[in-house]
Amino acid sequence: MSAQREGLVIAHLGKGIAVELDEATPPVLCQTLRKLDTVVVGDRVKLTLSSPEQGRIEAILPRRSTLFRPARGNESRPVAANLDSVYVVLAVEPACDFLLLDQYLAVCENSNIDADLILNKIDLPLPADIDAELHYYPTLGYQLHPVSANRQIGIAELAHTLQNRASLFAGQSGVGKSSLTNALLPDKTLRTNTISAISKHGRHTTTAATLYHLPGGGDLIDSPGVAIFGLAGLTEAQLAWGYREFQPYIARCRFNDCKHVTDKDCAVRAAAEAGEIPLARYRRFLKLREKMPPPSRGG
Repeated sequence: MSAQREGLVIAHLGKGIAVELDEATPPVLCQTLRKLDTVVVGDRVKLTLSSPEQGRIEAILPRRSTLFRPARGNESRPVAANLDSVYVVLAVEPACDFLLLDQYLAVCENSNIDADLILNKIDLPLPADIDAELHYYPTLGYQLHPVSANRQIGIAELAHTLQNRASLFAGQSGVGKSSLTNALLPDKTLRTNTISAISKHGRHTTTAATLYHLPGGGDLIDSPGVAIFGLAGLTEAQLAWGYREFQPYIARCRFNDCKHVTDKDCAVRAAAEAGEIPLARYRRFLKLREKMPPPSRGG
């Protein structure tokens, strides 16, 4: 019986899961024990080798963070594990979707994952009102990284911030996530082909997410199929906590289970009405609250 090894899940393939034992050797194509929970990119796993190229995943090691997306009904399913940071990519075009941005930030705030903002396409003119709204987020502690993937502006600085971290880019379609990934990973195609080659089923076998090692250090999970991760795993209270500027006011609400909508003596609503919390952010919170799936009746 082969001894157990430890590895890093770097891709889902059509016929299995690509696990890296170390960066110097090609990945191993693995199946999983049926009893295991969903294995996702970024997982550290224990596996047993049946040959130098194949193995079986026996266990998932404890995760320090997990990113979920909505599944059927009110369920959610993991899409990436052991992330340190999510970088929400916005752009001058298409217009910034601040509702989606606030949703991402609320999820990260409750998932033990840092979040920052990337403004791509800075070679294009930025409307003053969008610029003002974007620059509110650094006052909450979210860094804003201005870049242009096409003009290679700010890419070296961004690569530096990604060092020694496992990161993922999120954002609406068209903001340039793929262009940014390609700018940071000059040999991405070569690496993708190496991962796909182990499946013996051609190039188009990777799905959902792939983990790449950045040339300057750090890992980047490229997940074109999971650009949206939803609110399915959050409670109403967690959504409110996901708004950093709400946090000092939540404890001042009269009721412990305050919904921050029409409740009497709600400190959060009062702060929004007084201008201490931006009214636009509070209104987006109300919209996200309406979008939340109803609480499960099972537990």
